[in-house]
Formats: sequence, structure tokens, C-alpha cells
Amino acid sequence: MVRLGARTISRVLIQVVGYDHPDAARLAGEVQQEYVVRYGGPDETPVDPAQFAPPQGLFVVGYVDGRPAACGGWRARERSADGLADGDAELKRMYVVESLRGRGLARRLLAELERNAADAGRVRMVLETGTRQPEAVGLYSSAGYQPIPKFGQYRRDPLSLCFAKVLPAPGSAWNGLRRPVADVRLRPS
Repeated sequence: MVRLGARTISRVLIQVVGYDHPDAARLAGEVQQEYVVRYGGPDETPVDPAQFAPPQGLFVVGYVDGRPAACGGWRARERSADGLADGDAELKRMYVVESLRGRGLARRLLAELERNAADAGRVRMVLETGTRQPEAVGLYSSAGYQPIPKFGQYRRDPLSLCFAKVLPAPGSAWNGLRRPVADVRLRPS
């Protein structure tokens, strides 16, 4: 932690873990509870932990002051009948614990996942979120994501919204966000 006058800024370490890592599983369980509250039930999309293993995917946990506080991952998707294209990466299970929301952690996590997907040769990040998650819609829109037609199992879901963003070529400038992930700091609360 860094103290600035009366304000404290927490240090964040974003660490690559398996989707089935205990911290990832706990946070993924919390996001499922969020879906129950907002939509009346969990996301029933089958998730195979192997889909998040490099080089075809990645899952990360953000630790704030040593405690698991956020998670997210991407998995490779290829052209298929569900409307996705060769080179797509699908963003999954983005989540920040309630006490740390609004401090920039999700934005940093998203930037790291985008950078990693681009470095792995993915050309576009796609995602699904819901109409009852205005914070997520705001984050993705402000990060350059554009609405796209619904894909896969979300096509007929009236509460689903799908977005995509073309990723920069590997190694290109990332607007100052390309820095060691251990050197990320949260905005003060």
C-alpha cells in the first residue's frame, strides 16, 4: 500500500492462474451469485478449464494487498455457425469484488487480457454481457467495444448484449497501459 496524505492506494498484482485455481473458482462463484441476483439464475454456459490454458486462452486473478479481488479470462474462438470469426478471443468471467468497484481495477484487468490475447495472435475480442449490468456495458463501451450481432447461445436471449473490439497488432502501442502488471495501482477510494 502507498499512503498519499489521508488516502491509501493499493497495489495490485495480476497473476495468471488456471481457471480451476481455488482463487479463480471462488471469484467465478461470486460472479455466478451476481448473475443470480441480477437475472434470477447463474450463467449456464459450459466452461472447460482447459479452454483458458495458454496459448489458446488465459485466466487471471487480480490480487489487491495479497487478497483475490478480481478475475477474468479469454478463450480462443474460431469461425463457426455461432457468428464468430477466425482469430476471435472471447472474454469471460470478468468480475471485481464489490468493495473495490469503481477504482480502475476492471479497466486494468481488461487491458492486460486484451494485450495478452493480441500477443497470442488473436485479432478481435468479443464478449457477452447483459442489460442488467450497466457498469459492464459502460466499461466496455468506454474501452472501445462496439455492439455486434448476438452470437451462439445468446442469439435469442432478450437480456443479452454482445460487443467486440479489434485488437492492436502484437507489440504495438497500448496507450501507456503496457507496463509490468505488478506495478498497477488502484485509484484512491
